[in-house]
Amino acid sequence: ATHKPGDTIWLSGRLHSIRVKGGSCFLVLRQNSFDTVQACFFKDKEDPDGSAKMIRYLKTLTAESIIQLEGTVVEANVKSCSVQDAELSIQRIHSVSNAEAMLPFLVEDAARSEKEVEESQGTDRPFPRLGQELRLDHRWMDLRAPANNAIMRVQSAICQLFRESLYSQGFIEIHTPKLIAGESESGAGVFTTDYFGTTACLAQSPQLYKQMAISSDLDRVFEIGPVFRAENSNTRRHLCEFTGLDLEMAIDDHYMETLEVIHSMFKHIFEGLETRWAKELAVIRTQYESEPVAFTDEPCVLHWPEAMEILKEEGFDMGDEMGDLNGAMELALGAAVKKKYGTDFFMLDKYPAEIRPFYTMPCPENDKFSNSYDIFIRGQEICSGAQRCHDPDLVVKILEQKGIEAGDGLKSYIDSFKHGVSPHAGAGIGLERVVFLYLGLDNVRKASMFPRDPNRCTP
Repeated sequence: ATHKPGDTIWLSGRLHSIRVKGGSCFLVLRQNSFDTVQACFFKDKEDPDGSAKMIRYLKTLTAESIIQLEGTVVEANVKSCSVQDAELSIQRIHSVSNAEAMLPFLVEDAARSEKEVEESQGTDRPFPRLGQELRLDHRWMDLRAPANNAIMRVQSAICQLFRESLYSQGFIEIHTPKLIAGESESGAGVFTTDYFGTTACLAQSPQLYKQMAISSDLDRVFEIGPVFRAENSNTRRHLCEFTGLDLEMAIDDHYMETLEVIHSMFKHIFEGLETRWAKELAVIRTQYESEPVAFTDEPCVLHWPEAMEILKEEGFDMGDEMGDLNGAMELALGAAVKKKYGTDFFMLDKYPAEIRPFYTMPCPENDKFSNSYDIFIRGQEICSGAQRCHDPDLVVKILEQKGIEAGDGLKSYIDSFKHGVSPHAGAGIGLERVVFLYLGLDNVRKASMFPRDPNRCTP
């Protein structure tokens, strides 16, 4: 609601800052992390006792406390607040929840860009540089900083836009078990737990179950859920628990149908963020610089041989051209694709079969390759997918070739194909990685509310 000068209003919020000097007080009230308004109190000559009492009480208030106040709207020119043409003249004020006077750090320090902090170092008042561990130990404080708060809102927006796009393309949402017998994918480490005397593990992906959904005649499914990886990866882009955006769909003629669905979904996310969440993006970009992701109208799909040629031209030794790409290769490929096709967002198709999981469909023209793809933003992988192998005999053969034992968990999976299943394809996307790369952040932990890595299981 809009209020005009002279209106009396009640406001609730967080005490952003307070200055009491002599018979006057200036404070800033903050709501939703972004919105701020100035409120002030001046000694009333008519009521010296009441004024003195009010000043005494105002002096007890601490920054970051939750307060309620009643005040009259007064015209003013306040450059430092989001409400710039008015302030409140305080009539009554009450602290609902007191913050300790000594905080781990100030929210305003957490809200400064690296550039601001760097430029202040040579001055007589350098800003403190808050380390990542200090921030994560007190993450609830860190998330009060406007940009960090907005990152969480963008994370929510991506889930909303993912759902919107897939519902509009005929998908339904499913919920698969996170406690499973055996391992859900070959190679990656699992977290194990006791399951009434037998061993179970935390799901590394909903892979097997979303394929079994296709066998259940749920032809287009998606899931947003936790994914667990017990990999001792201490990098800026790996987490031990993240949120997976997964989809799987029956196909009629070719797995390109799935790439078109994925492209349409990402386009909806990118366009939606820049239009419907422009305010949050503007707040984030004041602290963490980034540009909108450039993308093509139709899917930009590179095949493995073209990627090999590009990387050889960039000076990489690709050996027998059958090995997986490392981080430097992915970044170089991303830069070359941007130059050649003008897009930050592209798909790399036809990965060598040897480096893909057992459930990947081999390429019918050459079984050294596979009908599988990764999707990249700014030269970093955000999504992995493939046409799945729906022939039970071929699945068993590939398991043998890869030296994987078909335990109880895999038996049901293979049985579901023995009872007839449509050809299908899908993809798995890491939510935090999309947020991290879309916003050009320097670490995936900034995109996770309470990150889990090999050295952190709290808060």
